[in-house]
Amino acid sequence: MKRSDLIESLRNAADLSQKEATIIVDLFFGEMAEALAKGDSVQIRGLCSFSVRTYKAYTGHNPKTGKKVKVKPKKMPFFKCGKELRERLINRN
Repeated sequence: MKRSDLIESLRNAADLSQKEATIIVDLFFGEMAEALAKGDSVQIRGLCSFSVRTYKAYTGHNPKTGKKVKVKPKKMPFFKCGKELRERLINRN
């Protein structure tokens, strides 16, 4: 599902205009991104949770050249599937 599909689905389900549905979707995902940028986690009960994981610096290697490369510390988003979603996917066979 793409962002435009989500907007269309919301528009039809809630009888909203295209502009109103777009504002709601943008607000929702904007707030999620802002919370993650602050280091907070986002939990949507029954669906999933997002958090930020911090990774330390390490020495890796370039697979093409084989040379050692220093990788800087970084923060990456982490997705965890909720129990209800997991069960829904398993029972979808």
